[in-house]
Amino acid sequence: MNRISLLLALGLLAGGCARKAVPTVSTKGPGTSVSAAEPSVRATNTSFVFLNAKGKAQINMKGEKQGANIAIRMRRDSIIWVSASLVGIEGVRAVLTRDSVHVLNRLEKTYFSGGYDYLSKLLNVPVSFAQMQALLLGDYQPAPTGTTPTITVEEAGRQRVSYPLAGVLIERLLQPETGRVQQLKVKDDATQRNLTVDYTDFKPLEDQGNLPFAHATFIQAQQPSAGVVTAAINYSKVNAGRERLAFPFAVPKGYKRQK
Repeated sequence: MNRISLLLALGLLAGGCARKAVPTVSTKGPGTSVSAAEPSVRATNTSFVFLNAKGKAQINMKGEKQGANIAIRMRRDSIIWVSASLVGIEGVRAVLTRDSVHVLNRLEKTYFSGGYDYLSKLLNVPVSFAQMQALLLGDYQPAPTGTTPTITVEEAGRQRVSYPLAGVLIERLLQPETGRVQQLKVKDDATQRNLTVDYTDFKPLEDQGNLPFAHATFIQAQQPSAGVVTAAINYSKVNAGRERLAFPFAVPKGYKRQK
């Protein structure tokens, strides 16, 4: 079940900032690149209040595979709740808020509670709640203030948007018709770390005006110490709307705190 904890960590590697993207229209032709203070990015993000999703996760690390059932709940820009279980028994539960991280490992009877600074030091990249939220939703995040992105329009009108962030290169590929993120890449040439996230199996969300939502996410991370690690998430159910959800989290007596 430590592999599920690894999945949560991989998600935090996705770079970006907390600003929302504003859908605009580019007038550049295929194969051209443009740098502008306010780039014309055709991006469409989700706009729900609450989200409830269920599915399966499959993680492969050094040839060892680990599968689990997962449940994800969100209140937009506020809280992310994740539960991972095997054969109906919960192994890991995590709650992320805008300024805190809480992870409960029932199999090892341990828990972690702290801020994102710990994860930033652990992963050697700046991480935040907004990055985890965007990764799970397949939402677009523009370059942080003061950074000018480069936009390349490819064949069929797909946009590739890239910019540097804290020593790494962030790159996103946007679908031409829907404006949804199709692929995310994070490259760190200095440490030879690379992260690629592919979004597929897009299906409409009824409560979101039939906005396409990726029901399959494939994460591939590569770093010298661990080699190639992959994580595949396939959702069987995704509901988004205004129906309120609960986000229970409590540490049982006798659990040891991880530092």
